[in-house]
Amino acid sequence: MRIAPHEGNLRAWQVGLLLAMLLLWHAVSRDEQWAFFLGEPIKVAGRVWSWFLPFAVPPNPLFPEGLPGRADIYLHLGVTLLETLLAFGIGTVLGLAVGLWLALAPTASAILDPYIKAANSMPRVILAPIFALWFGLGIWSKVALAVTLVFFIVFFNVYQGVREVSPVVLANARMLGASQKQLLRTVYLPSATSWVFSSLHTSVGLAFVGAVVGEYLGSARGVGYLILQAEGTFDVNTVFAGIVVLTAFALALDGWVGRIERRLMKWQPRQGETEKL
Repeated sequence: MRIAPHEGNLRAWQVGLLLAMLLLWHAVSRDEQWAFFLGEPIKVAGRVWSWFLPFAVPPNPLFPEGLPGRADIYLHLGVTLLETLLAFGIGTVLGLAVGLWLALAPTASAILDPYIKAANSMPRVILAPIFALWFGLGIWSKVALAVTLVFFIVFFNVYQGVREVSPVVLANARMLGASQKQLLRTVYLPSATSWVFSSLHTSVGLAFVGAVVGEYLGSARGVGYLILQAEGTFDVNTVFAGIVVLTAFALALDGWVGRIERRLMKWQPRQGETEKL
């Protein structure tokens, strides 16, 4: 029986590592001073449990104070997920369109190059008050902030993917009579697809970051708002509970992107297939 990590027992190793980290966290949090800063995993789990339960849990040995039911988490989580999905979709479409355009228009790319680099180097958090002034304190100011994070990741990957198309492939396609639209559909887009999906995995997390930071700076709803309220009362367990919930949904969205990638990129050999070759 092989104990060393391999393809057959990789999942077991991943779960084991998670359990080891939780046990270490629990052991450290037994000290009250450390627990104040790091929280306690059991209480964090209790916060998450109470958020998603519409009814209260009476006092018990694990939770002497009981767990109050708090079904309004669905409202806060729904707001954050809506902001994230809108920002993810809008930022991806804009990054794809602008990246394709500038990659295929060298003159426009040369003119706009310093402005794009300047905009990308700007700390986007400082735009949050401006977006709040323009779009109000509703969801659109958070969406706008998150779009600025997603856009540049997708843009630079699409731009680079199109620019790295093989000149030999382009020359052969043109020699066969391919029009510009046919080149876009059969050469440029397939070349950029792997770059696009690589950027989308990063953009998922950034979309959540933009939404939550926007909620921090001005909001009355959202998971970021709940975390901010908890920080104001030094409730570190609730802060970690919010982080756990956001991480879980970010992983779910990333998994959804991965499934779409596998479906659209069937032509690309997997790592195991490449090693066999």
